[in-house]
Amino acid sequence: MNIQEIAERMEKLDNWSLEGNSITKTFEFENFKLSLEFVNKVGEIAEEMNHHPDILINYNRVKLVLITHHAKEITEKDFDVAGKIDLIEKKV
Repeated sequence: MNIQEIAERMEKLDNWSLEGNSITKTFEFENFKLSLEFVNKVGEIAEEMNHHPDILINYNRVKLVLITHHAKEITEKDFDVAGKIDLIEKKV
């Protein structure tokens, strides 16, 4: 994807950031248990789509980093996964 395509797709996401060659978002929850519930739901999406984010859990915060690892760059798949993650965030 070129930078213009990435910028257009970033506008459609909810508070994701472009960091180098990846897109990231930090989610905040009331407690650790809710953070884990969210991560498990992210895991289900990742398995379903065969596209796995890097995940950092820090008590009530979860940072997700999406990049297409084999391509070493952002692809459509990253945005597809991010969109699905945004939908589950509202349900946790």
